[in-house]
This record gives sequence, structure tokens and C-alpha cells, in this order.
Amino acid sequence: MATQTGTRPAACHWRDTAAADRALSAMLGDGRSRAALSSPDHTRLWNALEDASIGGKRFRPALVRAAHDTFDGTEHEAVAQVGAAIELLHTAFVIQDDVIDGDDIRRGRPNVSGTFRTWAREHGADEDAAAELAFTAGILAGDLAMATALRAIATCGVSPAVTNRLLDLFDTALQITTAGELADVRLSLGLEPASTDASLAMAEHKTSAYSFSLPLQAGALLAGAGPDIVQECDVVGRHLGVAFQLADDLLGVFGNPDLTRKSTTCDLRTRKQTPLLSHARSTDEWDEIDSHLGRDLGDAELAEVRRLLTRNGSREFATGLMHEHLRLAQAHITALGLPTELPSIITDSLTLLLDDSEAA
Repeated sequence: MATQTGTRPAACHWRDTAAADRALSAMLGDGRSRAALSSPDHTRLWNALEDASIGGKRFRPALVRAAHDTFDGTEHEAVAQVGAAIELLHTAFVIQDDVIDGDDIRRGRPNVSGTFRTWAREHGADEDAAAELAFTAGILAGDLAMATALRAIATCGVSPAVTNRLLDLFDTALQITTAGELADVRLSLGLEPASTDASLAMAEHKTSAYSFSLPLQAGALLAGAGPDIVQECDVVGRHLGVAFQLADDLLGVFGNPDLTRKSTTCDLRTRKQTPLLSHARSTDEWDEIDSHLGRDLGDAELAEVRRLLTRNGSREFATGLMHEHLRLAQAHITALGLPTELPSIITDSLTLLLDDSEAA
């Protein structure tokens, strides 16, 4: 395992993302200003995109900074812009994921699709026409966000060699995540049983590449770290990403929606083949669980699915797997000298899980 050569300052406030927030606001503001010269539709789309970027934990820019500061980097302005670009890439994926899932709500408020669906209804469109506009707006807003993020990487102000390497990392993450998203939808069709290994691979591709590996690698690269260090950051990112996705899967069924602002029925309605459900497929309770999938569930039905997933050991399996990936990530984090609190990005959210008595 590679070890870092720099010494992380004692006061590394890696969670401070104020500079990245300013950079993100500047990117979105520039786009909105250009849209104002075009048409009301264009302006409305940028306004919805800007709304979609509000909220979230901003841990991706924080990871860029954590890696950069660990390896004694000095490219602080570039770190802010790259962190903002990765956060905007996340916004693009979130917008398009909502289109794929047919969701109109994100973080407790209308998302891009929901905003345009409401606008269409208020202006006299029927449901089919409103749905078409909602779908179109979601796709286009995601495209705008992705293009803006790419431009921000290309103009972050570092040397051409480092810029080209950043673009390579960005492209790799984009390719892997796209493949993971497609696999997620394909597996949900139920054309073939999804093994736990296949579900884990999908989770790694869909989440780890752009949310964890990319920001850590980008931060190390901006600090001038060598290829072995950048590669080790990828390993850390992959373990953290799988742990994060497993935690998200658990919150997607066992979370308290009043606190998470996340649906606890969407994954079940869309039959997402998460490791939680892949494990359940191998248990005696599967037929009963399967009878609840693919449709909207009431409170009593959701409670029954939670009880079955707890009784058959699937919840315990997913939780144990999550902690194993956190343990592996922590070992690499310690060796590299990265902030030991990085796993708190995942573990802090676990307080929003229902306890066993509520789930059962």
C-alpha cells in the first residue's frame, strides 16, 4: 500500500466548502445570465437547475479539499472550482436519476421534472403533455449541468498536463457511472436474478466512481501527488462508495422519511436490485417480499416488508457488508494520512435509520 509523503496540517478544515459553494454559484449564475439573453424557457430551465443544486451535504468538494490539503497542495482556487464541478456533475446525475425513476420530488421539494410538470398543468396542459415537458426538462437540465461541469474542469487554471489528467479522471468516472446507472435499470427489469456480486458491482459503478474516487483522486492530483497515491485514493473511494450506497439502500427502506426527506418505497416500487434485495432473494421470505415489489405501498405494507427483511437477515447482511467496506476504507485512509473522519460522511447518516424494534 502506498503511503503519503506530505504531512497534513493539524488544522485541516476539509469540511469547509464555502469556496466551492461560491464557485458553484458563479457557474450557475453565469449560465443563468446567458439564458436571460435567449428565451423565457431557457431561463426557466436554468432556474430549475439552480434550485436542484441547493441542499446536500457537499461532501464531494470536501473530499477534493481533504486529499489536496493532505498532500500539501497549493492550488486552492482550482480545488474550489473542481469541487464545484464534481458537485454539479452530481446534480446532473440526480436530475436524470429522478427522470429514470419517475420521481417529481427531491429533498422534500419539486425537482426539475416536478417544477416543469406543475408549470405545464398550471398553464392548461393535460397530464400526458405535462409529463412530456417534465421528461424533456429533466433530460436537458442534466445535460446542461454536465456540460457546465466539464467546462469548469477544463478552465480550472492549472497546467495543461494536469488539466488533461483531470479530464481523463472526469471522463472515466462519467463512463463508469453511466454503465452503473444502465445496469441498475436493467437489473430492475427482473429478466434474470441479480446476484449479490452483480448488485455490489452496480453499486460501485453507480456511486463510487464519481462521488468518492473522482474527488479524492482529483484532490491528490491537484496537490502534485504521484500516480501511486492517486491510485490509492481510488481504492479508498471505491470502498467508501460501496459503503455509502449500502447505507443509502438501507435508508431507502428503513430510514425515517421525515428526517431523510427520502422515499422509503421508491426502491421497492422500481424493484431496484440492491444487495439488500439480492440477499433477500435467497431466503425463504422472498416470495412474500416479492409480492410487495413493483407497486406503491401503503404504511402497513411497508412495515410488513421491513419486518420480513429484518427477520430473514437481509438487513443485517447489508449492514455488516457496509461496515466491512468502511473498515477496509479506514485502513487505506490511515496509511495515506487522509483525515480519519472521512467515513463520518457515511456513518453520520445512520442515525436516521429506524431502530430494530420499529423496523420489525
